[in-house]
Amino acid sequence: HKKDLKQSKKALRRLRTACERAKRTLSSQTQANIEIDALFEGIDFYTTITRTQFEELNEDVFRSTLEPVEKALRDAKFDKAQINDIVLVGGSTRIPKIQRLLQNFFDGKELNKSINPDEGVVYGAAIQAAILRRMVTKDLLLLNVIPLSLGIEVPSGAMTTIIKRNATFPTYRTHTFSTEHDNQTNMAIKIFEGERAMAKDNNFLGELVLTGIPAAPKGVPQIEIKLDLDASFSLKVVITEKSSGKNVAVKNIVKSYLPVKEIKRMAIEAQRLAFEDKRRKECISAKNACESYAISIENAIEDGNLKVSKEERREIASECKQLVNWLDHPDHQLVKREEYVSRGKALEKTCARIAMKTLFNVDIQYLN
Repeated sequence: HKKDLKQSKKALRRLRTACERAKRTLSSQTQANIEIDALFEGIDFYTTITRTQFEELNEDVFRSTLEPVEKALRDAKFDKAQINDIVLVGGSTRIPKIQRLLQNFFDGKELNKSINPDEGVVYGAAIQAAILRRMVTKDLLLLNVIPLSLGIEVPSGAMTTIIKRNATFPTYRTHTFSTEHDNQTNMAIKIFEGERAMAKDNNFLGELVLTGIPAAPKGVPQIEIKLDLDASFSLKVVITEKSSGKNVAVKNIVKSYLPVKEIKRMAIEAQRLAFEDKRRKECISAKNACESYAISIENAIEDGNLKVSKEERREIASECKQLVNWLDHPDHQLVKREEYVSRGKALEKTCARIAMKTLFNVDIQYLN
């Protein structure tokens, strides 16, 4: 009839409804009819589709359903041979092709069809509600996991993960960090969730401002951050200055569940950009290693217990200072990894030339 059905939203809606009905029919029969009276401009629509045709049309879609199964096994660090029961949840699991793919994936293991697929999600929600109301008996064990990793932004802009994705909650984790500058007495700590290497690419949750940090050379103060996630998915952040043992900042963040589509989008994006993120992490790791080496040399010089001449001390101190200043420059925060390695090796050679490396007893294999 050479008619463009896209011109009518009503016609498209009626066609989708009829196709959905046919899809359900094909789960139990080998053929389905699609009949719609006056679908568009008074024209009736009639066609027949077989189960084989349906499976061929959706072959790629059906196979893609195994990807989250494989990912769930990887995240749980389970082998498919360790799975006791395969429970089908969701109306689409009635499709014979999906059941065959799933059964073949698990080497012929029988699928558990004892639960109505449409009611499985409702059962889970009801159990979760009962847990929150403390109405569940001790005979039932249900573990909740967080969908995205939780962490903080470090000065380089990267995200340091504190609670990893798929960790069960309620739970808490701690992480110790230090100051970035000499005599630094305050700093801002930003909390994120996500799987990307850089904090800015993840979901921002909240910020705490620390004050009253004891003035000291950078790297000396020991600050502990504790992320405490309770059963209701509320996040409590506690930051303690370890020398005094006092809490310098406390904040409650009521974490809202991101939409499933957004979580999937973030996971897919993290997977797609995994190689790029890996290179960024390598750059950040090389920069941090280079800086740690320079600071360790500076600290050894300041101890004053080294049996070297004043001229040699000045030479080493000068190179260390130049390297640290270069690393602190805004334009040098994410240069190529090889540049960090090269500059670190230059300092190493200077130390080796004047026989300082052995005295410092510093392991610098990370610069290889």
